Amino acid sequence: MNMSARIVGLLMLATPAVTFAATPAPTLGTNLGPVHVAYRATALTVTEQQVLHWIDTARRAVTQYYGRYPVAAVDIQVEAKPGSGGPSGTTYGDEDGALIKLGIGRDMDNDDLRSSWVMTHEMVHLAFPRAGDNQHWAEEGQATYIEPVARAQIGDLSVDYLWKETIEGVPKGLPGEGDQGLDNTATWGRTYWGGCLFYLMADVQIRERTHNKYGLQDALRAVVAANGNVTTAWPLTKSFALADKAVGVPVLEELYAAWKDEPVNVDLDALWKKLGVGLRDGKVIYDDQAPDAAIRKAITAPER
Repeated sequence: MNMSARIVGLLMLATPAVTFAATPAPTLGTNLGPVHVAYRATALTVTEQQVLHWIDTARRAVTQYYGRYPVAAVDIQVEAKPGSGGPSGTTYGDEDGALIKLGIGRDMDNDDLRSSWVMTHEMVHLAFPRAGDNQHWAEEGQATYIEPVARAQIGDLSVDYLWKETIEGVPKGLPGEGDQGLDNTATWGRTYWGGCLFYLMADVQIRERTHNKYGLQDALRAVVAANGNVTTAWPLTKSFALADKAVGVPVLEELYAAWKDEPVNVDLDALWKKLGVGLRDGKVIYDDQAPDAAIRKAITAPER
């Protein structure tokens, strides 16, 4: 899927962490470990097995990233929708459980389905406690940042594509005129890409301050291990404090204090130069002699 298709898709996604009335688990369906799929779609170009493979690949990516699947169980409801556009998804959670609703275009082919980021994005939403109404950036930004990383770690997405979409995407998350910080500026760009940039900066800073021993992945694994997920509601400060404790440096807490109420500009050119990654004629280039080249490689490395 190209970048423009991804951006259009992000615009269509609903905010995930909203309470839903308890829905009884379907009596018929397919179990993929903790994932229960209720397949209700009819007259699709793709087959049920192809959809299940796409869902299971996302399950594997999220399990790899967090060291375990983030919830004990989730129901996924698959419905058909008109057209050939990419899948749509919404994640819900409360104390009664977790639910993901998917729409698959009837005319969508399997190549487009397999390349779609939507399923992994939605499953990442399962892995963080519901935050405040003005903190959806913390949820959407996390899913936007982690989805390609998790997929790259299992070989489902190329590292080149990850960095290309990151370099092209995060400028949309920089603060504009009148910005009042992430907690107070609920624009699309700040919610998705501003949140993504926050977590990229957190990942890099954690690795810098721990000499690349730990990263954001280790911090967020600790949240999941403490049963922090979409079925729980925690103050964002609690989630970040727990994550920071796991890696021994207060990066998330410090970044949040700086970014929540004030616009913070990031020198992206300097960041890419430090990481040793850039674009030339639309293609990704690397500098393995850059100061943080080892950090760049570690972010997408498979299980350590």
